[in-house]
Amino acid sequence: MRRFNRSGPVVAQDHYCIPPLERVDLADIRELIAAKQYFVLHAPRQTGKTSVLLALQDLLNAEGRYRCVYVNVEGAATAREDVDAAIRTVLSELAETAYDTLGDERLGNIWPAVLANAGGHSALRVALTRWTRASAEPLVLLVDEIDALVGDSLLAVLRQLRAGYYLRPGGFPQSVVLCGIRDVRDYRFHSSSANTVVSGGSAFNIKAESLRLGDFSQDEVRALLGQHADETGQAFTDGALETVWTQTQGQPWLVNALAYEACFRGALAANRSRHATEADLLEARETLILRRDTHLDQLTDKLREDRVWRVIEPLLAGSEESRYTAQDVEYVRDLGLIARDPPIRMANPIYAEVVPRELTWLAQDDLPHDPAWYVDASGALCMNKLIEAFQDFYRTNSEHWTERYGFREAGPQLLLQAFLQRIVNSGGRVEREFALGGGRTDLLVVWPQGERVRKYVVECKVRHDRWSLERTVADGVEQTAAYTDRCDAEAGHLIVFDRDEERSWEDKVFQESRTAESGTEIVVWGM
Repeated sequence: MRRFNRSGPVVAQDHYCIPPLERVDLADIRELIAAKQYFVLHAPRQTGKTSVLLALQDLLNAEGRYRCVYVNVEGAATAREDVDAAIRTVLSELAETAYDTLGDERLGNIWPAVLANAGGHSALRVALTRWTRASAEPLVLLVDEIDALVGDSLLAVLRQLRAGYYLRPGGFPQSVVLCGIRDVRDYRFHSSSANTVVSGGSAFNIKAESLRLGDFSQDEVRALLGQHADETGQAFTDGALETVWTQTQGQPWLVNALAYEACFRGALAANRSRHATEADLLEARETLILRRDTHLDQLTDKLREDRVWRVIEPLLAGSEESRYTAQDVEYVRDLGLIARDPPIRMANPIYAEVVPRELTWLAQDDLPHDPAWYVDASGALCMNKLIEAFQDFYRTNSEHWTERYGFREAGPQLLLQAFLQRIVNSGGRVEREFALGGGRTDLLVVWPQGERVRKYVVECKVRHDRWSLERTVADGVEQTAAYTDRCDAEAGHLIVFDRDEERSWEDKVFQESRTAESGTEIVVWGM
């Protein structure tokens, strides 16, 4: 039985898959190779880059016009800035894959003596030149994980590939594809030998084009899930298909991991006659988030980088102001954390859930509140009681907690989310929407009560001293009402965090009911 792939390149006989070369413009790639161009293929982690490169290698070698070799240079990352050690690893890996793929031992016989005589700063160029000249067919080189290299090691590889460029195709690879998370033009690294910062664009200015591998389309998601239905008879309901697309937005690892969790673990794995439902996929989503699988853990680890946090913090805070640069935004997009198209927002609902949870794990554990306090005898969640308790908690503890966990601009919103998450973990869930420039953070609390599912909107706005309280509340009431109507929620709550340090808590804390222009009643909470 084939399965959904959650690690490594896809293997058609083992995994459900979208044929990798159908996910790129193959005609464009062929044209670049025929034109003897060096180019870049980049995309976030676990998007399918390696699968594309391996499929391209197999295709070109089967056609016989070129000799194509794939090499993963990630192993050289441990050499850091030891150029000789890094180039030794790159050449060793390349020679091994040339033998495995083509049965060609020549590079393995060439590179040790070249490295010994020429040293790491020219050995790659010399070895590639001698190997290419010994071959009758033009060589195509596919270099994976290029951005795993750092400093002088990365600089040495890029400059040696550039130095041999004029010799192609008779004395150097006809075409080189560099593959990584980011476009080579966006590399900024420190060269210890030159004691300066070097850009990838200057070190590799022979790049003709940059291709980006995108996420699955909605049709591709349906096709992938359809393979499981065809082979096992276990289909996905329309609600389940929509849930996979909505929650993942086509991010390949998320699609596969979510479907695997739903179909190959638990009740569905033991009963192929039962179709996968929306509830099954939402349960699988929660399991992935709680388990903090490697893909999600690696992603949230990036939050420690200042340039990532400069983009993410105002996003979480619903701020209309920002401190980030265009380069920061492009970097975070390349990581896959935010969507490719404006406005700036989280790439998909699962990432939007993972990021604030990751930031508030410790805060959730430290909260003294018992979820049972806010559930009545019928099993209903008492939202008014819950928010009132948070209002008290925030007034007493906000300064201490935001300092304790390093929350700054997004502190109030994250503390509220930690509080809500702690409570609803006993049976519900919190859905989040973030978009930069919206001036708010939208939360939807979903609480099952028997056969019924109750929904409550909680919207957060921040009042700064330059905005009047009445204007903040009036705008927020209309926004909350619109979100409440869109979500078909039974109640809407607007929380206004007053960040004016000159106002007293007695002035900041209040509760009142407002009616929006649509007639929707909104409960307003001041904090």
